Amino acid sequence: MKQGYILKTIDERRVWDSFLEQHDGHLLQSWGWGELKAEAGWRPLRLALCERATGRMLAAAQVLCRGASQVPYWCGHLAYIPRGPVLDWSHEESCSAFWTALHRLLRRRGALALRLEPPLQEGTALGEAVSRRLLTSGFRPVRTIQPLRTVMVDLQADEETLLKRMKEKWRYNLRLAARRGVRVREAQTLEDVRAWYELLKITAARDGFGIHHYEYYEHAWLILAPRNQLDLLLAEYEGQLLAGIFVGRMGREAVYLYGASSNELRQLMPNYLLQWEAMRRARAAGALRYDLWGIPATEDEHEPLAGVYRFKRGWGGQVVRFIGGYESVYRPLSMNLARRLLGERLAL
Repeated sequence: MKQGYILKTIDERRVWDSFLEQHDGHLLQSWGWGELKAEAGWRPLRLALCERATGRMLAAAQVLCRGASQVPYWCGHLAYIPRGPVLDWSHEESCSAFWTALHRLLRRRGALALRLEPPLQEGTALGEAVSRRLLTSGFRPVRTIQPLRTVMVDLQADEETLLKRMKEKWRYNLRLAARRGVRVREAQTLEDVRAWYELLKITAARDGFGIHHYEYYEHAWLILAPRNQLDLLLAEYEGQLLAGIFVGRMGREAVYLYGASSNELRQLMPNYLLQWEAMRRARAAGALRYDLWGIPATEDEHEPLAGVYRFKRGWGGQVVRFIGGYESVYRPLSMNLARRLLGERLAL
């Protein structure tokens, strides 16, 4: 590493999240997200590239580490950076120093490989330049763990403009929900979270997707909500819970993470009012964009999630495709053995 830089472990949540707030870091790089993933078997490692002379942070990466059960980490594990790192990708000197130091440290700690999914858009000058740089510096493309594509709604306009950008049916449905008496409120207690989870089980059975156990969502709410990094918004009609969504927030971005809805009174369109209220609240809190978090990788109308895609496209946002996932393998023989023994369990 160049003598002017040093890689440090950050042990203070305030310092870490403050850097992310100031540099447009993603929620998945936040301290609280690392705590949540620790509950699910990952070990978060929070590393920052600092100026040696001043200690000023220049770059940060929350590296999530995971290995096989009963196997010491120094014997081999996977290192993963979701939606990161947070750095000035255009500054080649600090980028070079960061990667040199990070690879050295991870090798020393026993990592078999490093995966990352940068928060950069495909088709942009920066995104394409970083993709080429990664490919020429020892990384190879791999499938992504986080969604490769999403719909991003620009919140910088006023509410009237946001409404005009939506499809007409979406405006009609959210106004219909409000007119017919659907009300949106924030969850206040664990009983609210539990009630929402009961809806999530119904939704998963109806739409055929997998979900985490209840404790995962409870931990997410307990860890992130007190820091104003997550809201659980609930839509009710005459006291009956109809739908609810988890919306995360970090810096200038809000992210729709999880949604659930009842099989009853669907004609009241609670999901439309929920998303609109989430956007309004995110905008009031200073967010510049709202990430609807994940659409199918293609435009094929026969995709299993084609209906979800249509719902998310109706909000007037832009389809964004990220540059994808990349992997640098440190110990090829051990990594091949791990893949044969564990399959994708090592990566997820």
